[in-house]
Amino acid sequence: MHVLSVKGLSKRYPNFTLQNITFSIKPGRIMGLIGKNGAGKSTTLKSMLNLVHPDEGTIQMFGKDFKQNEESCKQDLGVVLGGIDFYNHKKLKDIAKVTKRFYKNWDEAAFQKYLQTFSLDPNKKVKELSTGMKVKFMIAIALSHRAKLLILDEPTSGLDPVSRDELLALFRQLVKGGERSILFSTHITSDLEKCADDITYIKDGKLLKSAEKSVFINSFQHLKEPGETGALSLEEIMIRTERRAYDV
Repeated sequence: MHVLSVKGLSKRYPNFTLQNITFSIKPGRIMGLIGKNGAGKSTTLKSMLNLVHPDEGTIQMFGKDFKQNEESCKQDLGVVLGGIDFYNHKKLKDIAKVTKRFYKNWDEAAFQKYLQTFSLDPNKKVKELSTGMKVKFMIAIALSHRAKLLILDEPTSGLDPVSRDELLALFRQLVKGGERSILFSTHITSDLEKCADDITYIKDGKLLKSAEKSVFINSFQHLKEPGETGALSLEEIMIRTERRAYDV
């Protein structure tokens, strides 16, 4: 069974259309959702989560139709979207106190453990945290209600290289037992070289390819120049694919 299955997802705006996006994630996998800024990554995530209402498409999470079972699906879902600076003046422990009321599987002992693991002071206010620490706090919240799927929008954006590597190592650790899966959008393709199992590429609102990472990379090797040796990296694949739009 797939943890997440997206089929034919479409959303139309006056100046942008997300068209027929289809992909799925298996348990214990990390999927990177790539595309340049404005390609439709955030629209895809928000449409999946019913934060904006898609015009077409079906979303299944944990084998259930998401729209019909939104409340129960969200019990097993952890979401970190862009703009984490909410409740800036609240202490972490106060945010957790409110949040845990919404989750029947909240594990206070686990939350305290993750605070220690991530070196998070529960008496600190959100505004006192670095970008990386804010992401870790939201992940701690998600893990404390035993989320089986983490959906993250640009979680490594704005982090220094050391913090990014720490977060990517954490992602690998979280999926190791096969009980969790992660979908995260990014334009930093080097992050996906280090941690992703699968890649989904959206360009101008359309799905170009969704596949296991090595299969994905092999499918774009036709972009190599004559005499060029070695496989193209994800970064080169994106650069050359995007460039082609302007060469026509």
